[in-house]
Amino acid sequence: MKNPNFLLLAVTLLPVAAEPSLTIYNQNFAVVRDSVTLDLKAGVNEALFSGMTAVAETDSVILRDPAGKANFQILEQAYRNDPVSVGLMLQLNEGKAIDFFVHEANKPDRTVQGKIIRSGYGSGGRGATQPIIEVDKKLQFSLPGEPVFPALGDDTILNPTLTWTINAAEATKFDAELAYVTGGLTWQSDYNIVAAEKGDDIDIVGWVTFNNQSGTAFKQAKVKLMAGDVNKVQTPQPAAMGRAMKAMAMDASMPEAVSEKAFDEFHLYTIGRPVTLRDHETKQVEFVRGTSVKAPKIFVYDGATMNYGAWNYFRGEGEYGVQTNKKVWVLREFKNSKENNLGMALPKGRLRFYSRDDDGSLQFTGENNIDHTAKDETIRVYLGNSFDLVGERRRTAYKAESANSWLNETYEIKLRNHKKEAVEIRVVEHMSRFDNWELKQKSDDFRKLDSHTIEFPVRIKPDEEKIITYQVHYTW
Repeated sequence: MKNPNFLLLAVTLLPVAAEPSLTIYNQNFAVVRDSVTLDLKAGVNEALFSGMTAVAETDSVILRDPAGKANFQILEQAYRNDPVSVGLMLQLNEGKAIDFFVHEANKPDRTVQGKIIRSGYGSGGRGATQPIIEVDKKLQFSLPGEPVFPALGDDTILNPTLTWTINAAEATKFDAELAYVTGGLTWQSDYNIVAAEKGDDIDIVGWVTFNNQSGTAFKQAKVKLMAGDVNKVQTPQPAAMGRAMKAMAMDASMPEAVSEKAFDEFHLYTIGRPVTLRDHETKQVEFVRGTSVKAPKIFVYDGATMNYGAWNYFRGEGEYGVQTNKKVWVLREFKNSKENNLGMALPKGRLRFYSRDDDGSLQFTGENNIDHTAKDETIRVYLGNSFDLVGERRRTAYKAESANSWLNETYEIKLRNHKKEAVEIRVVEHMSRFDNWELKQKSDDFRKLDSHTIEFPVRIKPDEEKIITYQVHYTW
C-alpha cells in the first residue's frame, strides 16, 4: 500500500485580486512581489505559477505564508522559459510532416505538406539557424508557407513558469507571498529646466522613466523606486533582453505624484497611483515640479590645460603649465533646499536646460548629468562654453634656482566681454608645482579653494578687456 503522504497532487497558483508590487532599482533589476492562493492537500503537491518574468533570478525566489501558520516544505523548484513560439513548435515536430498554408497574390490559397527536417530553433546550442523543410522530395531552407501545427501537448507552456514540488504536513489553503529578483526592469530620472531669457530663476519639471524589458507585463502595479548605489552582483543577460519628491507649486488638494523617504542608506520613492507596465514599454510619470528656483549662471575661466594629479613632480620642468585654452565655461548652480523651493533627495539623472527667447519660444541651451544629491547640497552643472566671453592665459616670467630650492612664475590672464551686459568671470588657477607656495604679487584679490587652487572673481563691463596678473613663489 502506498504511503498517502507522498500522493502527488497538482495545484495551480492563481493570483489574488491584490495588485502586484514592484521595487525598481536604477541598476537594471527589480524586486517583484505578488500574492497567490495556494490550496495544498496533505502530502506532496505540484504547484505552477505562470506569471514569471523571462529574466528572473530563480535562486532569489521566496514563497512563504506571511502569517507564518502554514506548515510546508519546498522539495523542488523548476523554471521554464521556453514559451510557445513558431520556432519551438517546429522543434517539437521535427521529423514529422505538417501542413503549410500558402497565400500568393493573384493565385488561389492552397495547402502543401512538408516534412520538418530541421527546425532551426536553438540548433546545437548555438542559437537559431535556417530551417530545412522537405516538400515533394526536395529540400528548401525556408518555410513554404504559414505552418499549421497539431494541438499543444501537455508539456508546452505559454509563459515563463515556475513549478514547485511542495510537501504539506496537512491540508491548508492560504494566500502565499511570492517575491523574487528579476532583470529587465529599470528606471531613471530626467529633469527639464526652463530659464527666463534674463535673471536667475528657473522652473523644473522632473520625469521618472520606466523601462520594462522583463518579458512580462505588470498591470496596475504598486511601484516603488530605490535610489542610491546598491551593491548588486550583475550577471550577463541574454542578448535578446539586453536592450522625488513633492509636487511643488501645485494645488494643495492634488495628491502627491511621488512621495520620498530615507530607507536604510538609500532613498525610496513611492508612485502615488498604480502603474501598468507592459512588456517592451517605456513609460514616463511626472514626479517633481518646481518654480522660481534660484539658479544663477556662473562663468568660469580655467585657462591651463593639463593633468594636475602629479603634485611636486614638475617643479623643474620649465614648460609645465604653459598650455592654454580660450574657452570660458558656462555653468548653472542651485541649492537643493526648502528655501530654494526644493529640499528633497534628488535621484541621479539628466538635466536638460531650455531658455525662453524674446518671442516666448524655448531653445535648448545644454545638458548634463547629476549624481544622487541629498537635500541642502548644491548642484553645479556645466552646460557648454560662452560665445561672447574670451580668455587668454600666458606665462610672462619664469625663474628657478634648484640649488636654493625655489622657483618663481608670473602669469597674465586677459578676459574680454563682448556681451551687452556686465558679467563676473571666476578665473581659476592651479598652484601645482609644489605644496609650498605663496603669491608675491597680484593685481586682484583671490580666494583659496583648496591647497593647490585659487580663484579670482573678476567683474567685466560690456566690451571691456580686463587683465589679471600674479607671481607665485614656490619653495621645497
